[in-house]
Amino acid sequence: MPFMLNRRVQAVTFAICSIFSLSVFAEDLTIERLFSGPSLTGETPRALKFAPGGNYLSYLKGSEQNPQRYDLWLYDIEANKHELLVSADQLATEERELSDEEKARRERQRVSGSGIIEYSWSAQGDALLFPYNGDVFYYQPGKSSIKQLTKTKSFETDAKLSPKGNYVSYIREQNLYFVDIESGKERAVTNAGGGTLKFGMAEFVAQEEMKRMTGYWWAPDESAIALTKVDESPVPLATRSEIYADSIETIQQRYPFAGSDNVNIDLGVYQVGNKEVDWLNLDRLDDGYLARVKWVGDSKHLSYQWQSRNQQTLSLLVYNRQDKTEQALVTETSDSWLNLHNDLYFLEDNKHFIWASERSGFKHLYLYRLDGSLIRQLSSGDWQVDELEAIDESTGTLYFTARKESPLESHLYRAQLNASSAANPTRITEREGMHDIEFASDARSYLDTYSSPQQPKQVSLHGPTGNHLAWLAENEITDEHPLSPYLRQWSYPEFGELEAADGQTLYYKITKPKNFDAEKTYPVMVYVYGGPGAQRVTKSWGSEFVQYMAQHGFIVFTLDNRGSANRGKRFEAPIYKNMGGPEVDDQVVGVKYLTGLPYVDAKRIGIYGHSYGGYMSLLAMFKAPEHFQAGIAGAPVTDWRLYDTHYTERFMGMPNEGDAYEKSSVFPYSKNLKGDLLIYHGMADDNVLFTHSTKLYKQLQDNAQSFEMMNYPGKKHSINGRHTKIHLYSMIAQFFQQTIGEQ
Repeated sequence: MPFMLNRRVQAVTFAICSIFSLSVFAEDLTIERLFSGPSLTGETPRALKFAPGGNYLSYLKGSEQNPQRYDLWLYDIEANKHELLVSADQLATEERELSDEEKARRERQRVSGSGIIEYSWSAQGDALLFPYNGDVFYYQPGKSSIKQLTKTKSFETDAKLSPKGNYVSYIREQNLYFVDIESGKERAVTNAGGGTLKFGMAEFVAQEEMKRMTGYWWAPDESAIALTKVDESPVPLATRSEIYADSIETIQQRYPFAGSDNVNIDLGVYQVGNKEVDWLNLDRLDDGYLARVKWVGDSKHLSYQWQSRNQQTLSLLVYNRQDKTEQALVTETSDSWLNLHNDLYFLEDNKHFIWASERSGFKHLYLYRLDGSLIRQLSSGDWQVDELEAIDESTGTLYFTARKESPLESHLYRAQLNASSAANPTRITEREGMHDIEFASDARSYLDTYSSPQQPKQVSLHGPTGNHLAWLAENEITDEHPLSPYLRQWSYPEFGELEAADGQTLYYKITKPKNFDAEKTYPVMVYVYGGPGAQRVTKSWGSEFVQYMAQHGFIVFTLDNRGSANRGKRFEAPIYKNMGGPEVDDQVVGVKYLTGLPYVDAKRIGIYGHSYGGYMSLLAMFKAPEHFQAGIAGAPVTDWRLYDTHYTERFMGMPNEGDAYEKSSVFPYSKNLKGDLLIYHGMADDNVLFTHSTKLYKQLQDNAQSFEMMNYPGKKHSINGRHTKIHLYSMIAQFFQQTIGEQ
């Protein structure tokens, strides 16, 4: 039974009161309000997509009665009109239990909710495809009724429309199938899948760590399908328990612990005409990973990216399916590790491509010929490109998002393919903050999902020069906005800079309590993630939980330590074979800055984080106990030997290479714990396994050290669920109030 030592957790009471005008009344923010009723940040469309042709936009939206059950909507740009296109209620009256494969896939995608969760347009813009309730549905708006293409007891996943719109493909029971839309005839591409053998599917580390969610790809002319063959038999079989409220399930999971064997993987090309598969025999390559696969527009050449096991070499190769030859186009190397990206773009002439590289120390774009010869660098400078967004080949213009002005802001820029200077692209977006861009297929318009510390997410439509065309979700904070009753007590963050031990700049943000009084002293919650591939200090809308803590008398402080993302390789590399070292040092720099402020109580500083942030909380409490009086570690990594190959070995090398794993574990330092510590974990976590926490529980108990725990039955790594979230954040708030709060 989940429990806490010494304290009972009580839910924060939700005061129900009427909403008055901002000028008259301000409500107290409660934990329940964060997870009940309309979102405080306002509703913005989910899964926004341009229909090919650029005249329509589609998106998913829940109803007022059930905001987490999604329907498919359409926005007519010219008519400025929204209409419900497909309601989830039209498709089935009773939802089936998700298959284990689909549950795992959604967890990897960080997707929750019900109804229509994902969908895609045909390349012609005349049809929509969406999986629902384990089956696949096809719809041509205005032409036909919704057509259910599959109706089986098994779950169909990863459904796709073929490029010319003639077929729909999907995975069923670890095999790849496609159906001819006109005739309804289904064809099995493979039939040997089952057990440890999977066709057309992405393995665990591909989904979780490489963000490759699929294992098959249609050729542009529909003449072939590239597909993977994954044999999981070499991967260690881990037996773990998933503990639910009323049952315990024993799970046999193939989990590639650091240093152990990965899957055997191959890549093949299935010929739709003769039904044969040509396998590339990837076992001839050194031990490594199939990171990315992409067709060249001529359907003759198939590119794939092979990453070495130590992730210090990444090769872009192209396979000629006609003469079955192969050529390496680009090979990247690093003395630490190489970050994967999705910025490979083949131009329409099938003779040139754009590639992203961090060879200069910062991610930038490069133009190549298809024979692998470099033509020119397209962007340059001590700043990072976020993503190649679009190319208008008719004008020779490329669009990309980048951090040129500041690492804390992401803006849209344009440059020319034939430009002589790569250092000065033209900035298109103007407002300070974070811009997430989605272009139409013709690159003539784009969607901007924007936020700043003062503005929750807005979605607007723009022309290619940045001219505003329409609001999709203006999300203006009026008296009717759900945030309105709380604004008079809202506290906006302040940003600043500190210096790391090696002289690099560390960015932080600090949110002060409501009615801040510089003559008083306050407790601090350090809100941390700290791991690679992530960034928490940006000029974007912040966490409502941070606001809750600020409104209840806490200063909330967040600092992005070395190793975190979007700052270039020099900023990331200090953690190589040294995880938990520079990160904690930098967090201590932040705390020393805080304790130098006259309004901070140096004896009341706590730290909280989840996942890598949980790992950081533990190390802060164990390695710097003089600075942190309380800590909360959520779903923490405790021993990197218990985590997966691709993530861990990228930063730590192999477990048998020196003592890096021992020094980066929390266990050698646990005896130093002095303050109050709370650990929580999902009892069905298949990512950071529950073993991470139970192993630490045992260590602390053997050391006769007091700590508190809260375990969540049936919960995965994300600890999802409205009631669970209310309990979790109520517990966090109460723990800090009782340990470092107002005395």
